[in-house]
Amino acid sequence: MKLRMEGVEFSYGSDPILQNICLELHPSEVLGILGPNGSGKTTMLKCINGILTPKQGSIALDAEEVRSMPRQDVAKNISYVPQNSQNIASPNVFEVVLMGRRPHIKWEFGERDKEIAWKAMEDMGVKMFASVEFSKLSSGQAQRVLIARAIAQETRILLLDEPTSNLDIKHQIDVMNTIHRTVHDMKIGACAIVHDLDLAMRFCDRIILLSEGRIVAAGPTRTVLTPANIKNVYGVDSVIDESYRRPRVLIL
Repeated sequence: MKLRMEGVEFSYGSDPILQNICLELHPSEVLGILGPNGSGKTTMLKCINGILTPKQGSIALDAEEVRSMPRQDVAKNISYVPQNSQNIASPNVFEVVLMGRRPHIKWEFGERDKEIAWKAMEDMGVKMFASVEFSKLSSGQAQRVLIARAIAQETRILLLDEPTSNLDIKHQIDVMNTIHRTVHDMKIGACAIVHDLDLAMRFCDRIILLSEGRIVAAGPTRTVLTPANIKNVYGVDSVIDESYRRPRVLIL
């Protein structure tokens, strides 16, 4: 399944947030959405998911417009992990993850739904929290639970709004490894908002670089994350260090 955005614009009142956004997301691909605070990254994901309605432009899964699809069909194809978990009201972690199966059932959860939820929890390293109240988790633990829920949803598109926020270094790498592996093994697509440029260099296949609601660079990660583009968008100096097994972004 391919996601395509063509000429998408969005405004809050008279304030333009997104301007002429065009992109494609292909199967087996992690697309990094990068840019400074306020550049429109979260708004873009919410437009893709149908939470927000663009002022103009097209957002389609294959040839079908997202805005014309029933909400359950959208939920079968697109899963969304928000920045925070303040609106989650389920008693325990297992039930939160199991809710990812809701778009696929008619009456009640079956054994296969429970197996999928358990596997997602195992992949994200949160199985030990199964009976813990979700509200008792740390912010980093809660983030991993929400990603497990999105994986259990078994959609063709993953939308991840800062999936490594609130995580320590080890769990940042573990989460990004799991996302990258899931995307390539299951041949699905993921859009991930990433603030750490070196994590983006390591785990993203392609990059969309936003500034003030516009795409200023897009393409394969190594061609977009250059010192010139980083200086232009973030206003900081950097180098791409090639002395390790992989290129690394170092901020000077």
